[in-house]
Amino acid sequence: MNALRLRRAAVAVAAAAVLPFALAACSDSGADTGAAGTDSGASAAASTGTGSDMAAGTDASAGDPFGPGCASVPQDGAGSFAGMAKDPVATAASNNPALSTLVAAVKQAGLVDTLNTAQDITVFAPTDDAFAKIPKADLDKVLADKEKLTEILTYHVVGQKLTPKQLEDGTFETLQKSTLTTKGSGEEYTVNDTSKVVCGNVPTANATVYIVDTVLMPK
Repeated sequence: MNALRLRRAAVAVAAAAVLPFALAACSDSGADTGAAGTDSGASAAASTGTGSDMAAGTDASAGDPFGPGCASVPQDGAGSFAGMAKDPVATAASNNPALSTLVAAVKQAGLVDTLNTAQDITVFAPTDDAFAKIPKADLDKVLADKEKLTEILTYHVVGQKLTPKQLEDGTFETLQKSTLTTKGSGEEYTVNDTSKVVCGNVPTANATVYIVDTVLMPK
């Protein structure tokens, strides 16, 4: 009996000795987990912050091209916004697949060099669909009349670079020597109350381009 009591006492003493170390170990593990959780939270917060910064970095600035028609502009190459910005306006337009009829008309009228060498101009550039609104017989007649064609094309050019803000309510003299009017706000503008800007504020080396959905006719 005495031996049994001594053995039990020894076990109890050993357990008492081990227990504090076990509790300390658990405490340390919890502290590590908490620290890890804190680190994870900090990382998550940092990640969220980075995401916000990235989102802020991709916000379009007031100087960027805008409008639904911009979606059809190539993402890279000479016909992209970056590519067009490197070339003078007639050359830049020739790299945009939506402006092939305009480019052909400019060549027909002999205005390539005129447009490429002009400085700080704005071009309201009709799309192929805009020219398609004109009955083919009438369009062919205009294309065959260099004087009339030149008159129409130069009516689409203003001798200064126009910002979207200026288009909100403006009247501007064209190279054809008559005036056109613009109205709108935000990303919606019209020229002469009929032609809508579908992709605006497109930079080229010497001009700002507003692509429009209707050919402008001088009065």
